[in-house]
Amino acid sequence: MTSLQEKPVVFDTIAALAQQRVLVIGDVFLDEYVFGHATRLSREAPIPVLEFDRRSYIPGGAANPANNIAALGARTLLGSVVGADPEGQQLLELLRAAGVQPDCVLTDSARPTTVKTRIISESSLRFSQQLARIDRIDRQPIGTDRVATLVEQITTCIQSVDAVLCSDYLSGLLSPPLVREIQRLCGDHGVLLTVDAQGELSKYTGAGLLRCNNDEAASYLGRAITTEDQYRRALADLLDMLAPELMIVTRGRDGLSLQGRTQPYIHLPAHRVEAADTTGAGDTFIAVMTLALAAKLDAVAAAQLANYAAGLVVRRMGNVVVMPQELAAGLDRPI
Repeated sequence: MTSLQEKPVVFDTIAALAQQRVLVIGDVFLDEYVFGHATRLSREAPIPVLEFDRRSYIPGGAANPANNIAALGARTLLGSVVGADPEGQQLLELLRAAGVQPDCVLTDSARPTTVKTRIISESSLRFSQQLARIDRIDRQPIGTDRVATLVEQITTCIQSVDAVLCSDYLSGLLSPPLVREIQRLCGDHGVLLTVDAQGELSKYTGAGLLRCNNDEAASYLGRAITTEDQYRRALADLLDMLAPELMIVTRGRDGLSLQGRTQPYIHLPAHRVEAADTTGAGDTFIAVMTLALAAKLDAVAAAQLANYAAGLVVRRMGNVVVMPQELAAGLDRPI
């Protein structure tokens, strides 16, 4: 197993990530954060009244793992659909500024760009608090004409990438017909396919890497998964039923369980950190895991790296990315 505790290995690994080329395909959002400070309780309802401080926008959904991949220096392409609206244009501008190439992003005048607005209360305490979220979203599957156009663009892009990452936020893009085409193209071109399925596991049978969390795994199998023995049986059953090369079930504060066709079961504990916000931790995990596997790290070393990266982002509010120097500095210490 490749060690990530030796200093030369750490920096060689970070450099190898930057050499990869990844196409991310999935539902993209514009994440809006509205910050204010509480001044009093409302007379209209038992809620605080916030006085507006500032507003910020960042890429969300599948755009977040794309953003994470680009932040680590890798060439990053994105395939998705946005609306023909100012929010869609703003999202594309943010992506380009972050180094993500929206080569396979289509504009659809029949659906709005998904916008998720979070209301954040700031205070003198260490961490801010999210009070509410409002989503503007259309979950209807994209039309067959859009699927055909997207497949054409993916066919062109896939010839110049090392991996395809499907980031499925169940918002209408990754329909079964599109997923079948993606799997066919990855097979034809010998490209690694990694998936963050958000529970729709059977749609991705045969993927190179399939990740879900413990609740999604339990729901799919129809039984509780709490003990280590139950996780062992769950991973074995998921491998048999879904036939991925590698199966990962993330377990929140308990880390992750991993098993593959040639990789025995292993449990990796989480890195203990004080979490400000768990938003985006799964996106960071799958982004780094995809890069590491594309760079030919073995499964356990790749999971160690991705697990550590996810631990870095939960210490900050909102969707954030891990920079190469930040990841290298942390991995330079024993993990």
